[in-house]
Amino acid sequence: MNAPDPAPIRLTQFSHGGGCGCKIAPAVLSEILAKSPVRGLPPALMVGIESSDDAAVYRLNDHQAIVATTDFFTPIVDDPYDFGRIAATNAISDVYAMGGQPILALAIVGMPLDRLPVEVIRRIVAGGESVCEAVGIPIAGGHSIDTVEPIYGLVALGVVHPEKVKRNDGARPEDVLVLGKPLGVGILSAVLKKGQLSAEGYAQMLAATTQLNTTGIRLADLRGVHAMTDVTGFGLAGHLLEICRGSKLGATVRFDDLPILPVAREWAMQGVATGASDRNWLGYGSDVSLPADWAEWKTKLLTDPQTSGGLLLACAPETAEAVIAEFRRDGFDDARVIGSLAAGSQRVTVI
Repeated sequence: MNAPDPAPIRLTQFSHGGGCGCKIAPAVLSEILAKSPVRGLPPALMVGIESSDDAAVYRLNDHQAIVATTDFFTPIVDDPYDFGRIAATNAISDVYAMGGQPILALAIVGMPLDRLPVEVIRRIVAGGESVCEAVGIPIAGGHSIDTVEPIYGLVALGVVHPEKVKRNDGARPEDVLVLGKPLGVGILSAVLKKGQLSAEGYAQMLAATTQLNTTGIRLADLRGVHAMTDVTGFGLAGHLLEICRGSKLGATVRFDDLPILPVAREWAMQGVATGASDRNWLGYGSDVSLPADWAEWKTKLLTDPQTSGGLLLACAPETAEAVIAEFRRDGFDDARVIGSLAAGSQRVTVI
């Protein structure tokens, strides 16, 4: 009698978290970094850790600056190739969020070699390679280790003109907020891990997490764009608070204007959320004001950890139409204005 075929490998069962949902909680990260030295920084370092921005930026000369970032995480999906694609797209997004043009990448690979077949690992790496090929950059090296959980990601390097760097702390009063991608990836990942995600839900999740934020390069050319970041593990509310704190402004967000993945909305209304969503709220919920008749599922969407999420930017009201047009050129059909900024309390108010 032939032995039965082995059960298919589900990558998400190898990890306690997944995607950007496995980031260290905001409050814990703040405590870890609270006493990190910021003294003695070279004048050429245009962006460091001071504003919790997406990448470091180092000025080379009057016309060039290097954008440097790294991002890696445990599996958010079961398919190895898709996992590699999502992780690479997510890592390169940090370069786009600074207004930079990617130039090369280095691979970060940690795999449980005694539990994962070499071919599965190869498929993960191949997924990342396919994204870099689409971007037009090489994976020029990297580092690999034997780990308990699968880990994959990239060091991504880019270039940008020093005058076109888009920080997350340059927003101005009366700016409007624009979000490029729909929310809900974390919720869909939680449903997937339970084995309950439909084919439609998976398609929505994969489309969102593998769409490259290339629009960031052209947005850097628009003078009316004052601040930019991408929404990842701390959720929309968390990354918007970083803009507010860095720019010393308050934000108002219209919940009904938020783009949300349809299947994620359905599950959110049934009470599904990730553990990271709760950790996010514990870390910054005191700085978010909600209406009196608020539904809990809406809070879960505000704090939902996004993996390879959309660009979030602050721009002059008269620039918003041009910003949306640039997003549309790249197929971001859900991009829209979601709120505004004003002088005030460095809080987020949801209406």
